[in-house]
Amino acid sequence: MSTGETGGVTGTPDKDYNLVWFTEQCLSNALRLEQYIQDAERAGDSELADLFRRAQAESRKGGELGKQLLKSRLG
Repeated sequence: MSTGETGGVTGTPDKDYNLVWFTEQCLSNALRLEQYIQDAERAGDSELADLFRRAQAESRKGGELGKQLLKSRLG
């Protein structure tokens, strides 16, 4: 038996909450990675900065996909 919230308390079913959470986390991660890129560049580590840039691009992509799906569902 699951003890997780299924929408009865929050009014938001798990799948909807999960989509909102995923979108927020992707966008938050993109912001955080900007600081990591700056830190790596300041340290002269271009390889690490490039890794963080690629990760940031993927986070942005996830954020955009999440926003698109939210938009289509919120109408």
